[in-house]
Amino acid sequence: MEFQMTPVAVGVLAVSMSVDAFVASVGKGAGAQRVKFGTALRTGLIFGVVEMITPLIGWALGIAASQYIDAVDHWVAFALLAAVGAHMKWQALQHQPDAPRGDTTLWATVLTAIGTSIDAMAIGVSLAFLEVNILLIALAIGTATMLMSTGGMLAGRLLGQRFGRVAEALGGIALIGLGSLILFEHLTAAAG
Repeated sequence: MEFQMTPVAVGVLAVSMSVDAFVASVGKGAGAQRVKFGTALRTGLIFGVVEMITPLIGWALGIAASQYIDAVDHWVAFALLAAVGAHMKWQALQHQPDAPRGDTTLWATVLTAIGTSIDAMAIGVSLAFLEVNILLIALAIGTATMLMSTGGMLAGRLLGQRFGRVAEALGGIALIGLGSLILFEHLTAAAG
């Protein structure tokens, strides 16, 4: 299926995939006694690298499965994007923060990064059904995540969990919209 990802679409996807890491980083920053720039940067790099790798893993898995579901690939892409977006929006509406707070140890940060990147793997699977430059998209997601996570750690005390929830809800809505656009373009191309 051919779907042209414009730079704007890549940017929206990258920011949307970075929001959960941003929220976790805000929570870590809000719970820490004091956040040093080096600690925030290390957190951002860990989140960024993990978030860059997981869509590549998902994409490879999706490529392996694509020959079996080629006729419905647009529905799979839509369902995965919509499900991840709906889950992000649902999490944003929860009153209990889901990110560990204040723990900035290396292993806690790595585990949190892995936990927040599972959705990026699902997005990677959905991108396998589209003709996109996965390396460029993974790099965009990793870079956006690194920047947002570093900033989230530094701004955690000021922003708190409330702002993070709004950003997560908007990211979820953006993913649902992107999935709907993919489905719409495929269905109109098939009808025309």
